[in-house]
Amino acid sequence: MKLVLAGVLIVSLVLLLYILFSRKLGFAWITRLGLHFVLAALGIYVINFSGLITEVYIPLNLVTVSTVLVLGLPGVALLLGLKLIMI
Repeated sequence: MKLVLAGVLIVSLVLLLYILFSRKLGFAWITRLGLHFVLAALGIYVINFSGLITEVYIPLNLVTVSTVLVLGLPGVALLLGLKLIMI
């Protein structure tokens, strides 16, 4: 079973590398993803420590940052709304 899983992992790695180099994607997407990740964390940080809404604290973890990463600023509003409604 471990041999089959290792084979699937190796085949998927080879196919991903083929796509990466054949389509000339490069590594610019990693820089953009990192920038968006930092901006999402900064948005949550600003909401937490700005003092505008004192009773709300959004934890800065992978789930909340990923939500803001995918949804953008409406993701921050979603997390704020969930925090205000649920608690």
